[in-house]
Amino acid sequence: MTDLLRAAGAVVWRGEESRPEVAVIHRPNYDDWTFPKGKLKSGEHEIAAALREVNEETGLTVLLGRALPPVHYLSAGRLKRVDYWVARVAGDDGFSPGDEVDELRWLPVEEARRLLTYEWDVGLLRALRAAPLETVPLVLVRHGSAGSRHDWQDDDALRPLDADGRSQAANLVTALPAYRPELLISSPTARCVQTLEPYATGVEVEIKPEPLLGEESYDPDKTTDLVSRIAVPAAVCSHRKVLPELVRTLSGQGVHLRKGAFAVLHRAGERVVSVERYTT
Repeated sequence: MTDLLRAAGAVVWRGEESRPEVAVIHRPNYDDWTFPKGKLKSGEHEIAAALREVNEETGLTVLLGRALPPVHYLSAGRLKRVDYWVARVAGDDGFSPGDEVDELRWLPVEEARRLLTYEWDVGLLRALRAAPLETVPLVLVRHGSAGSRHDWQDDDALRPLDADGRSQAANLVTALPAYRPELLISSPTARCVQTLEPYATGVEVEIKPEPLLGEESYDPDKTTDLVSRIAVPAAVCSHRKVLPELVRTLSGQGVHLRKGAFAVLHRAGERVVSVERYTT
């Protein structure tokens, strides 16, 4: 729907998982209490928009956990969709009151429930408590567009990203900070390494090539065992042949990923509590 307005935000929490506090903001122009959110800029990824809007309205830098149900409502006669995530604080530049947001409160969930203006925000609180808050993200990326396999005359492992693929890799740079992967692993093929390379360069993290993620060396049992043993936030780049079965084995869910797209598996211990799919 071309008329759809898009926005993104987060329910930010701190403290103990069993007794979290959430950040609630007051907007003087609307005289309401709600969660930080805002409109996507042109061409902006929804994840990048959530990070930016939370920071602009609260001064907080956050890491995203699992996605919460999107909220839909009419705004000036147009349908608006707001995507939300569970988020926890990674940094705090300090809250500065302004014309758009003049107050920030950290409240226990029950107090926040009573203060919130909108019923859909209350629904987000219910979703917040429906699954673990502390999760470890595993980002599974399908390499970006790399032209046609049939048109490439050299070793297929050397086939590079094309212009669209490079654009997808650049968009990935804006989304991965939401998860801050400490470990970057890739199929040894050029197109997979190049998909993670712009992000890796920016954060100065080495990409580790792994043959078990390649199309030719892929082994369902060994590859799954390798990835399932990753215990830190990580981004893994591989191929169409590998990723759907890997996601299905790890989570029990089937996910189709287009070139440049990625799935985020949120894990609590050995259990996958959420699977999300995003394009770039």
